[in-house]
Amino acid sequence: MTVLKQTSRTFYIPITFLEPTLKKTVASAYLCMRAIDEMEDHESLDGETKQHLLRSTSSLLQHPFDEEAFHQLVHPYKDLLPDVSLRLGDWIALCPTEIAPRVKDYTSTMAKGMADWTEKEWNIQDKDDLDDYTYYVAGLVGEMLSDIWEWRDGTKTDRQLAVAYGRGLQTVNILRNQQEDLERGVSFIPEGWSTDDLFEYTEHNLALADEYIKDINSRSINMFCKIPLALAKKTLKALKNGREKMSRTEVEKTIEEIKEESL
Repeated sequence: MTVLKQTSRTFYIPITFLEPTLKKTVASAYLCMRAIDEMEDHESLDGETKQHLLRSTSSLLQHPFDEEAFHQLVHPYKDLLPDVSLRLGDWIALCPTEIAPRVKDYTSTMAKGMADWTEKEWNIQDKDDLDDYTYYVAGLVGEMLSDIWEWRDGTKTDRQLAVAYGRGLQTVNILRNQQEDLERGVSFIPEGWSTDDLFEYTEHNLALADEYIKDINSRSINMFCKIPLALAKKTLKALKNGREKMSRTEVEKTIEEIKEESL
């Protein structure tokens, strides 16, 4: 949980509201995917190195995890990669054995998809490209969570809506980080799109995320899903009003409102 708190402002708080088994499962699953994400996003690694790390990790995750092989893979980069990436084996070991294979499958798929987009230098030409990119970096998280909900208490959700849930959260981040991304020579906005087009795309997916949550009756899972969604919607509103992000006070107030609604 210490590493989780260091790496995720969005998901740490909602994860703490889950019952103990789900808390452990979702935390370990999130950290597995964050380990991969840090490889893709790393500012000091070149594209070929990122592809090598991501594709090799993807391959390792398709078999019983070989900790020594992973250690050898990341050792040359141990002074560059963060702990969350170097400790991928720890996160897999923490995940309950019944669901761990699914978490590994999703993380493997994410790593390969990220490697492919790194090779393409994140050159997003149209909506199909944006859908594809956001699927690999965020939609897969939604699908994985749906599998976890069903495994734990039988909660069934629509997988397409789960993808939209992840996609909506991701495109809020894309909108928020536009300038920062441009400074490193990357744009996730399709050719010919305006910022308004991306706002519309994001709002559509966040509306589908609302539909996703309607299928969830479990109080703790419902709260878990509602918090990041509410924060994403309010961040989007702040961006439309010319602000970069929500204030800490606004974040805390939003979380308290959702807690009160769920009582």
